[in-house]
Amino acid sequence: MTKSADIELAAVSKVYGTTTAVHPISLKIPAGTYCCLLGPSGCGKTSTLRMIAGHESVSSGDILLGDANVTDLPPAARGTAMMFQSYALFPHLDLVDNVAFSLKMKGAEKEARRAQALDMLKLMQLEPYASRRPAQLSGGQQQRVALARALITRPEALLLDEPLSALDPFLKIRMRAELKKLQTSLGISFIHVTHSQEEAMALADLIVVMSGGRIEQAATPRTVFEQPATAFVARFMGNHDVIAGKVAEKSETSTIIEVVGGGRFAAGPSPAEVGAPLDLAIRTDRIHIGTQPEPLLGFNGVVSNVEYLGSSVKIAVNGAGIEDFTVVLTDAEYFALPVKVGDAVPLSWAASDVIVLGTSGI
Repeated sequence: MTKSADIELAAVSKVYGTTTAVHPISLKIPAGTYCCLLGPSGCGKTSTLRMIAGHESVSSGDILLGDANVTDLPPAARGTAMMFQSYALFPHLDLVDNVAFSLKMKGAEKEARRAQALDMLKLMQLEPYASRRPAQLSGGQQQRVALARALITRPEALLLDEPLSALDPFLKIRMRAELKKLQTSLGISFIHVTHSQEEAMALADLIVVMSGGRIEQAATPRTVFEQPATAFVARFMGNHDVIAGKVAEKSETSTIIEVVGGGRFAAGPSPAEVGAPLDLAIRTDRIHIGTQPEPLLGFNGVVSNVEYLGSSVKIAVNGAGIEDFTVVLTDAEYFALPVKVGDAVPLSWAASDVIVLGTSGI
């Protein structure tokens, strides 16, 4: 449909008065990438998206689209299009005029712009509803109209601000599949802001995890899931337990940390010096219950909560100075050896499953 281009942020920041919303960040999003900016509220992801779109000015740094520096260009001149969280459809216009609106503003003739709008509605499988108004559509249909309106300008990148947040859970899953299919077929970059880890994992080629206006990690979903770079990423993605302590002993091949409550745990080599803070992570589904731990590779604790989630069971354990240490078992594993709140249990894991985390962002 249109060409795509690399997007590059070079030390881009955003300051509002005395508040820094985005510290200088650098990021390259290759052409044709589905990129999710992921993080909690207030982490800077929407400010970053709005700076790429041109709806927010850049306090410092540069934004490049292909070979062009677009930092100071208005939104319409950038080669990007933005789909807003609220969809922002015009209630008094039918779908064709809603989709054709940006072409009207550019002075396109009525017949030509309506023909293009109908083509976009066909792409979104909305042609039968062309004469309806937005209020006569479902949430999912309204979203597709908003997508069609953004894409009619033939952008090199589509920017989406929490596009699925207003939809019910079943429709979210359907629309996720539609978005991915659409991005693949168009071949342009989609940059999608979300606070949902599941949404980012399902959609992205590149996940950019943000916290406090900084990038904590930018990597493929598998890398973010299996090799979190920092304690924040490990905790935010929700699939790792983090043990925060200080280096008690170290050698060329191993590091031992001690937590405030006195527990000691082993990991591989680390550049951290004795006495320095260091965080370890272990995937929640790699932890075993009921097997006596090897020295420094587990602890004895007490079950504080059990949640049955259907195909899996989530168990929280306190012990060795650690609270709410999470273990995720398959339903078959759990019911073969069930535990309840108050039970004393040994937890263990393999040395190969311990990740030494960085203590700061990238």
